[in-house]
Amino acid sequence: MSIKHFLINKNEKSITIDFTHGDTACLSFEYLRVFTPVQSKEQSLVTHKKDILLIAIEHLGKHGYRFIFNDQHSAIYSAEYIALLVQEHNKRWQHYLTKLKASGHSREAMINITQL
Repeated sequence: MSIKHFLINKNEKSITIDFTHGDTACLSFEYLRVFTPVQSKEQSLVTHKKDILLIAIEHLGKHGYRFIFNDQHSAIYSAEYIALLVQEHNKRWQHYLTKLKASGHSREAMINITQL
């Protein structure tokens, strides 16, 4: 599946993805950050990302797209992986919410306190 273009909507905290074959999908920044591609088989539970922002997308040719988030995280998402995230959205998101609840963690952002 090839991607024609992305539209970043910072107000909605989501991106709209237009595929070359005519389909369109919308994914939240939080969902993209939670399901960042990992190279190891064990993916740790990503928490506290409800207010995450996607600040840039860089096209990397045949390798895919580098998504850069405001928490200093960046990762390369292939077009195939993005299509998989779209296809499995409901199943993945419900599984994530179940694991999050069981862990006792939250989607809400944490407040950073700095000692002066």
